[in-house]
Amino acid sequence: MPDLVMETAAAREMGGPIAGVDEVGRGPWAGPVLAAAVIFAHGALPPDLARRIDDSKALSSRTRRQLAPEILGCAIVGLGEASVEEIDRLNILKATHLAMSRAVAALSLPPVLALVDGNRAPLLSCPARTVVGGDRCCLSIAAASILAKVRRDALMVELAERYPGYGWERNAGYGTPEHRQALARLGITPEHRRSFRPISEYLSIIN
Repeated sequence: MPDLVMETAAAREMGGPIAGVDEVGRGPWAGPVLAAAVIFAHGALPPDLARRIDDSKALSSRTRRQLAPEILGCAIVGLGEASVEEIDRLNILKATHLAMSRAVAALSLPPVLALVDGNRAPLLSCPARTVVGGDRCCLSIAAASILAKVRRDALMVELAERYPGYGWERNAGYGTPEHRQALARLGITPEHRRSFRPISEYLSIIN
């Protein structure tokens, strides 16, 4: 289970607030990529909440939605996103780093260090330290993963109302059989990532 050991050690070393940063939405065929940055001030995280926070992928959708407002109530949070146009123009890695930089910039308290899930450090307004599997060991990164996932899922529900038939309210834009069948039946939308297969393959066929 994640804890605050790494954040506490980094705060002592750096002498200031530490942010955990994570993203969601690198793999879907449609929709933006979302990132969140979370700072837990010393003593602000209730022990009961700390015990329930985990990597968002290990939690049910219902549990994530229940935890999100509790995290927002005791943490400093920044959210950032990169659009489908930015994903196609920059590539998914650069767009993900852009979303992370926007999330850190949105924090009301500038961190002295960001602990970033993964093995590639984005260019941020503060130093960044990568943590492979960070959402499984760092509470602030796990909390960021939850908030990013909840926010992106909500955005995909909104987009599903605008573009019905693809099942985005269920698959969040990922490449499920339902989504693939809808592409064949309905075609692509402005929210589809044209640089991703099978979207690029579909475009090559119709063009």
